[in-house]
Amino acid sequence: MSTELRFSGRRGEDGTEVLAVTGEIDMSNSDAFAAAIEHALPGHGRLLVDLTAVEYLDSAGLTAMFVHADQIEIVVTPLLAPTLTISGLADVTTMHQVAG
Repeated sequence: MSTELRFSGRRGEDGTEVLAVTGEIDMSNSDAFAAAIEHALPGHGRLLVDLTAVEYLDSAGLTAMFVHADQIEIVVTPLLAPTLTISGLADVTTMHQVAG
């Protein structure tokens, strides 16, 4: 059983919209993840998707982010960074890696 997926929104210190995600993102909840991204996207500017509390991310979750790659930046720990790099997502959007 996967960890419940939760979302919270806030503004960063610089005014950037932030979508913080907690749990596991997989095929069973990727539609909710995609909807959360779409809902959080600002009218202008970029959305920072904070995945530092995500424990698992599969291809369905990657797809949800690829759709909006030109509008998002992603924050990850070393656990997920290789997944974003291998998938090519890190090549089409900005990825920030923080210590795990």
